Amino acid sequence: MAYCDWDADNAVLTRYHDEEWGVPVRDDKKQFEFLMMEAMQCGLSWNLMLQKREIFRECFDGFDYDKVASYGEADVQRILDTPGMIRSRRKVEAIIRNARCFQAIRGEYGSFSAYLWGFSGGKTILYNRHEKGVIPAGNGLSDRISRDLKARGFGYLGSVTVHSHLQACGIINDHGENCPCYARINSAFPTVRRRREKEKGARDYGE
Repeated sequence: MAYCDWDADNAVLTRYHDEEWGVPVRDDKKQFEFLMMEAMQCGLSWNLMLQKREIFRECFDGFDYDKVASYGEADVQRILDTPGMIRSRRKVEAIIRNARCFQAIRGEYGSFSAYLWGFSGGKTILYNRHEKGVIPAGNGLSDRISRDLKARGFGYLGSVTVHSHLQACGIINDHGENCPCYARINSAFPTVRRRREKEKGARDYGE
C-alpha cells in the first residue's frame, strides 16, 4: 500500500491513515474530536496527538461537546493535572469555549456537520494536482471557514489548522492517486472536482 509519504513504519499513523484520514465524517461527536485534536496540535505533531488520544478522551469525557461546554475551573485544573496531558491552560480553556461555540452552530444549523459540509455542497472536494502530491498548507476555502469560525468565537483554528481538519474529515480528499484510500473514498462518497489554481489563497508549505 502507498502511504501518501507518511511514515509506514509508524503503526499508529498507519492505522489512522488507512482507517480514518480522509474518510467523510458526518457525526458531530467525531467532528468535535478531530477539530479539537487539531486545536491541541498547534505547535506540536499529529503523531503526538494520536499517541495522546486516549488521554484526551479521558480528560474531555470522550469529546462529548455538551459535557465539555459545561466545564468550569475545577475541570480545567483536573485536566491539567492528568498524567500525560498537554499542560497548556490556554488550549484547554479554548477547547471549552469551542465546545460552547460548537453548540451554537448546532443550534443554528441542526448539526455542526451540516454547517461545515455546506461549504463544499455536501461533497468531497478533489483538487487537481493534489493526487500528485501538490498539497497546500491552506487555501481560500480554509481561509473562509477559519474566518467564520473565529467570528463565531472559536480559538486555535487558523487557516492551516482548518485545512488539516478538512483533509482529516473528508471534505478534501488528499490521498495520493496510487493510495488505495483515494479510490475507495471516491467510489463510496459523492465528489466534486475543483481547480487548485482557482482557489484563491492557495499556498504551499514554506510559503
